[in-house]
Amino acid sequence: MKYKRILLKLSGEALMGDRQYGIDPQRLAEYAEEIKKIHEKGVQIAIVIGGGNIFRGVAGAANGMDRVQGDYMGMLATVINGMALQGALEDHGMLTRLQTALKIEAIAEPYIKRRAVRHLEKGRIVIFGAGTGNPYFTTDTAAVLRGVEVDADVILKGTRVDGIYTSDPEKNADAIKFESISFEDVIKKGLNVMDSTAFTLSQENALPIVVFDMNKKGNLEKICAGENVGTVVNV
Repeated sequence: MKYKRILLKLSGEALMGDRQYGIDPQRLAEYAEEIKKIHEKGVQIAIVIGGGNIFRGVAGAANGMDRVQGDYMGMLATVINGMALQGALEDHGMLTRLQTALKIEAIAEPYIKRRAVRHLEKGRIVIFGAGTGNPYFTTDTAAVLRGVEVDADVILKGTRVDGIYTSDPEKNADAIKFESISFEDVIKKGLNVMDSTAFTLSQENALPIVVFDMNKKGNLEKICAGENVGTVVNV
C-alpha cells in the first residue's frame, strides 16, 4: 500500500445518508466496510469526524447563541458521531479506541499523543473526538493537527464530491476537476478545500491532502493503494 498511516476526515453530514439530520445506520455500516478493506491490508487508520449532522456552533451563533457555548456543543456532537462510528467498526470486527480532547472518562480515553500512536502501531483504529478541544477551531483543523501529531502520511478528506474543481460542480456543469494541485495554487485560485487554518497547518507541515468521494465503494482502498482517485493537494 502507498500509505502506511492515514488520517481520514469525515463530515458529520455524511453520516446522515438520505436523512435530514441524525445518523443513518446503513451509511455507518457502508463506511465500516470500506474502512475494513484497508485495515485488513495493514493500513494504520486514525479518524476525525465532524458534528454537523447534529449541531454546528457557527449556525448556533448565527441564531443568537453564544459562539463559545455553541462550539462546545458541536464538540460533543462529534463525540456522539465518534461513538456511533466506533460501534459500527467494532460490529465489523475491528478493534478501536475513541480519544477525546475534552475529558469524558466514562466513554472515551483522553487524547494522549503517545498512546494514540501506540494504538495505531498495534493495529487499532483511533477515532479522535471533540475537535481540538477549543472553540473557534473546526474539525478540519483538528484533523490536520492530529494528522501532524501522529505523523500520518496523508489527510484523506472524504466528501460527497469526487475531488477539487474550478468551481462547485453541483452548481456548474462546466466545472473542471484537478487531478493534482499545489497548496500555492489552491490559495491563488481561491478554492475551498478546507478552512484556512487547517489548510495552512497542512501546508506548513508538508502534509498532503486527498479530497475524494467517500460514498463511492472502493475509493478509499484505491487511494491507499496509490491509484489516482480524487484530487491530491501537495507542496
